[in-house]
Amino acid sequence: MAAKLQGGGGGAAVMAVVVVAMVAGAASGGNFYEECDATWEPQNCWSSDNGKSLSLALTSSLGDKHDEIDFEFLGNETGQPYTIHTNVYANGVGDKEMQFKPWFDPTDGSHNYTISWTPCRIVWYIDGTPIRVFRNYQSSNGVAFPRWQPMYAYSSIWAAEDWATQKGRVKTDWSKAPFVANYHGIDLDVCECYGGDCVYGCAAAFNQGGGCAGQQLTGDEMGQMKWVQDNFRIYDYCVDYKRFNGQMAPECSLPQY
Repeated sequence: MAAKLQGGGGGAAVMAVVVVAMVAGAASGGNFYEECDATWEPQNCWSSDNGKSLSLALTSSLGDKHDEIDFEFLGNETGQPYTIHTNVYANGVGDKEMQFKPWFDPTDGSHNYTISWTPCRIVWYIDGTPIRVFRNYQSSNGVAFPRWQPMYAYSSIWAAEDWATQKGRVKTDWSKAPFVANYHGIDLDVCECYGGDCVYGCAAAFNQGGGCAGQQLTGDEMGQMKWVQDNFRIYDYCVDYKRFNGQMAPECSLPQY
């Protein structure tokens, strides 16, 4: 299962996306009929509960300069925990992965998965608990940040056995298909922008609302994030010195709050 924001055009946005999902196998308000376009074939995508629930089934059957914010579950061997995978792409450049093992069973009931994206920062939440922050240090430190392209939100399920399951070691057993991801509830709180001059309107609206002044985690939230990262983080690109030959990204030495 993956929820992500992805864009490629020309504009900025302020967006918070909440997807309530049960992996493999609560937010109120949004309706999948009203908020989403289903691009899958009918036999692989169906809704229920008057549009409040959505199921996607996978069977065996964006541009080079895109922006993207990822919130994904990577599969594993049967009985082994999923991997919670996060990443950021700005102007087509990613390699900013942070991964966690879940401290809960994501197949046992639904959970809230939230991406909060503003011109100041990106925050990933699970059930209201922040697990990662990526701040905008583009102007001060030259760190690319997804800010000037409109984004759209989508959630899907796909086969990524070439890299996702223990770096491709574990292959999909298609005899177990179909693989189903169930979703219940979606909230979109966005500044709508479809390119052109609307970028300036979104930026102005954000600044009138207080701008970046209040854009930081509370002390309690910082404590929650530290607990998750200390106990459940299993990969951080900022400490993978071998992968980057010791040339670490500048944001790795900057505070993320």
